[in-house]
Amino acid sequence: MSHPRAKIHRMYELAEPIGTITFSEVPNEAFMALGMRTYWDGYFAGRAAPLGLAPAEVVHAVFYNFADGEVARHIPWVWGRTTPQEAIAVREQGSAAALRQMLGELADSPGLVRVADLATRAAVSAPTEGRPLYAGLRALDVPEEPVAKLWHAATLLREHRGDGHNAVLVTHGIGGTEAHVLVALSLGMRAEEFGRIHHLPKARLAAVVDGLRGRGLVNDDGGFTDAGRRLKERIEDLTDELAAPAYDVLGADELDELIAGLEPIAAALQSADD
Repeated sequence: MSHPRAKIHRMYELAEPIGTITFSEVPNEAFMALGMRTYWDGYFAGRAAPLGLAPAEVVHAVFYNFADGEVARHIPWVWGRTTPQEAIAVREQGSAAALRQMLGELADSPGLVRVADLATRAAVSAPTEGRPLYAGLRALDVPEEPVAKLWHAATLLREHRGDGHNAVLVTHGIGGTEAHVLVALSLGMRAEEFGRIHHLPKARLAAVVDGLRGRGLVNDDGGFTDAGRRLKERIEDLTDELAAPAYDVLGADELDELIAGLEPIAAALQSADD
């Protein structure tokens, strides 16, 4: 069934912090114990593992938003230290441990079991066509333990949305680094201040911003033009639209129940971060 777009976007807001537990300290330490050199080794090993031994060029294409050469500094080097199968297991175990740690008593609540079940129904129901990273994750077994199951479902939903977001960016001619610039501007930051791209050579980043300025999306002061702001909103709206099929399997009451059940989980994660 079709659900209101606002609820689809709310699911993104609630699932995102659960899925991104993957990139926190506990999973990172687990990857470092395998012999990874840096956080980014573990990031690429864990996130790319569902793609198997794909070369850097494929991972770069699927992940979309990394600058040229960034993926190749880690893929295939990491596969000399671990295997995709081991990376998948380490990622799941580390992420579940981190989530359990941050949730405290909530991790053992009956409500979490129900939320994990509802989220999983949605997460395994979306079409895989044109969604390579989501399809890779769908091929994995769903964990039985509720906390791990919830993390897995959130990760599926996150990557399903991410694959769709990349398609929207391609459709609108927005490259990966350009997308980060648009995010930075939407947050009221200058491109060179944004964490995902501030490390890029100044000349390269300036060229990206100049390209957006030439398209009428960025003004002379380095901020959004009206056209740039409208494009950013259009991209987000279409991303929500493409994410919506994951929730068609749920009735209206079930989606409301899922959102209500995720609210205290998200609040607990926010409190732990603070």
